[in-house]
Amino acid sequence: MKKINKYQPLAGILLSFSVFLSCGLTSGPASRSRSEGSVPADAPYKKASLPIDTRIADLLSRMTLEEKIGQMTQIERGSLRAGDISRYKLGSVLSGGGGAPAQNTAAAWKAMISAYQDEARATRLQIPLLYGIDAVHGHNNLQNATIFPHNIALGAAGEAELVRRIGIATAEEMAATGIYWNFAPCIAVAQDPRWGRFYESYGQDSSAVARLGRAYIEGFQSAGTMPSLHPIATAKHFLGDGGTRWGSSTTDNYKIDQGNTPADEQYLQEVLFPPYEEALKAGVRTIMVSFSSLNGVKMHANKELITGVLKTKWGFSGFVVSDWGGIDQVSPDYGKALTLAINAGIDMVMVPYDANRFINTMTQLVKENQIPLSRIDDAVRRILRVKFEMGLFDADPVKSAPAETVVRSPEHLALAREAAAKGVVVLKNEGVLPLAPAQWQGKKLYVSGYAADDMGIQCGGWTISWQGSAGSITKGTTILSGLKDTLAAANIMYTASAEFETADPQGLCVVVAGELPYAEGKGDSAELKLPQRELDAIAKARKQFKKVVLVIVSGRPVILDKTALSCDAIVAAWLPGSEGAGVTDVLTGLVPSSGKLPCDWPASANSPSDEKPLFPRGFGL
Repeated sequence: MKKINKYQPLAGILLSFSVFLSCGLTSGPASRSRSEGSVPADAPYKKASLPIDTRIADLLSRMTLEEKIGQMTQIERGSLRAGDISRYKLGSVLSGGGGAPAQNTAAAWKAMISAYQDEARATRLQIPLLYGIDAVHGHNNLQNATIFPHNIALGAAGEAELVRRIGIATAEEMAATGIYWNFAPCIAVAQDPRWGRFYESYGQDSSAVARLGRAYIEGFQSAGTMPSLHPIATAKHFLGDGGTRWGSSTTDNYKIDQGNTPADEQYLQEVLFPPYEEALKAGVRTIMVSFSSLNGVKMHANKELITGVLKTKWGFSGFVVSDWGGIDQVSPDYGKALTLAINAGIDMVMVPYDANRFINTMTQLVKENQIPLSRIDDAVRRILRVKFEMGLFDADPVKSAPAETVVRSPEHLALAREAAAKGVVVLKNEGVLPLAPAQWQGKKLYVSGYAADDMGIQCGGWTISWQGSAGSITKGTTILSGLKDTLAAANIMYTASAEFETADPQGLCVVVAGELPYAEGKGDSAELKLPQRELDAIAKARKQFKKVVLVIVSGRPVILDKTALSCDAIVAAWLPGSEGAGVTDVLTGLVPSSGKLPCDWPASANSPSDEKPLFPRGFGL
C-alpha cells in the first residue's frame, strides 16, 4: 500500500442525489421506512450479548444502499473535508505513508481518531469507523515510535517467536494512538532483489515466509493490552507481488513493481498459496489485493482467485480490501473497472481520494444491475463482521487505548535491539571480528560511511513518510553511537567520507555504507549499486587502512565490486530500524552472529536466475 499525502483533484461526473434515493432505499426483506427511519436504542445490533450473526442481520436490514456503499468506502485522511465521514457514511479512513496529524504525537493521533469516531457515531446507524495504517516495521508513521527491522532482516533472523513478539509490540504501540487495523504483514515471496519492495518480504523461501507471516499475524491479533478491542492484521498482497518480472510494470517509471507474474499451477501451489493458507490458519481477518497481474490479469479483477479460491475454496470469512487506487488500474473506464473488481470479490475500496466519484459510480452500477445487490450485501456483511469481532461497536477505540508510555517502552526498545542483532548476517570474516571491547582499550578505531550515523538511512523506507528520508527523522541509536557506547574505552574517529586528517595505516576502519531510503516502485533498481559516495568511502578506507570491516545497510543484496570484496569482513545489517546498537552487539561480540541469508546474494545485477550467486540463501558465518 502507499502513499503520500497529496490531495488529488476530484475526477469524474457526479450523479445527482436522486440516484441515491431511487436505488439506495433497501435490500432484502426490510421496508423503506425501516431502512431510513430512526433506530431504537435497543435495536438488536446494539446488544453485545447477542450473537454476531444476529447483530449483522439486524443492522444490514436497516441500511440503505447509500449506507452500504459508504461502508465499502475507504478514504485517505488527507483528502477528508469537514463532515465527509457523516456525509458519505464512510466505513473506513486510512493514513497513507506520512499521513500523520500536524503534531505527530500519540496524543494528537488519539485526538484525531477520536474526532473521526465521534463523527461516525453521530450518523443515523452509529456504525463505528475502521481506521487503517501501514505499520510495517513498528508504528512507523508515528514520530519516535519503536522502529523494528524491516521484514528481510527478520527473515535473516528466521525466528518465528521473535516475529510474534514484534507483532504484539506493534499492536500495542498502534493501540496507544487509537488504531487497531494494520496493513501488515507483507507475505510476498520476493524473488528479484531489483524489486523496490524486496525488504518488505521475509525472503525467497515460501515456507519461511509462511511461517514468519503466520507468527506475525498470531502475535499482532493476540496483543493482550486491549481487553475490549481486538487488533487485526492484513495479509498482503494477494497474489504474486514478489514474482513480477523485470520490465513488466506499466505504472509510472516502475520496472518491476506492480508488474506481471507468470505462474503455472505448480508455482501457485508450491510458492504463492502457502503463505496465505497459513495466514488464514492464523485467523487473519483482512487481505489486501496486489497491484500486480497474474498471467496478464490484474489481480484486482481476478475473480477466480479472490472469490473462487480465497473465499469459496479456502473459506475466508473476513473482507478483502483493495490497494491504493488499485481498482483504477483495471480499466481506463472507471465504471468498468469497478464492475470487474467488485464482482471479482473486493469488499472495501481504498479509493483513496475521491469519495464522490466512487460512491456515485457504484450507485449507478447497482441501479443498472452491473453489480448485483447481493454482492454489495456480501461485502458489507463481511466488513460489519470484522467490526463486530473487533469490538468496535461495544468499546471506544481511544478510551480503550493503553497508556501512551507503551510507545518506545524499554521493553520494546530491547526487542528492537534484539531483532536487529539476530538479523545481522556475517558474509566474510578474515579474523577481524568480533571487535571485542577489551581489545580496544585506548586504541583508535576509525569509522566512516554515510550510513554509520544516519537514522533515516538505517530505518529505510516506510519510516515517518512513505519513501522515508535520510537524517534525524526519529529517535533511535545509530550504529556509530552503538559503537561508541560499547567500545567506550576506544578512541573512535568518525568521518562519513573516510577523509581522515590523520590515519594509522596499521589501523582498522569500519565502513558503514547504505542505500538511500526508498519504497515500492520508486526503489526499483537495475544496478543494485550503493550510492557513489559510499563506494568512494569504501575505496578511500581500503587505501588508507590495513584492515577494513564493511557493514552494508540495505533493503536487499547489493552488488559488491572488487574493492568491497577485498574488505577483511563483510556484514549485512539490512535495515535494522531505530536500534542500531543491535548491529554493534554483533560487531563487538556481545551477541553471537546467527543470521542466515533469506535470499541469494547475487554476483551481478543480472536476473537472479542467470548465474551462480555470490553467497547462497542460507549462508551466514
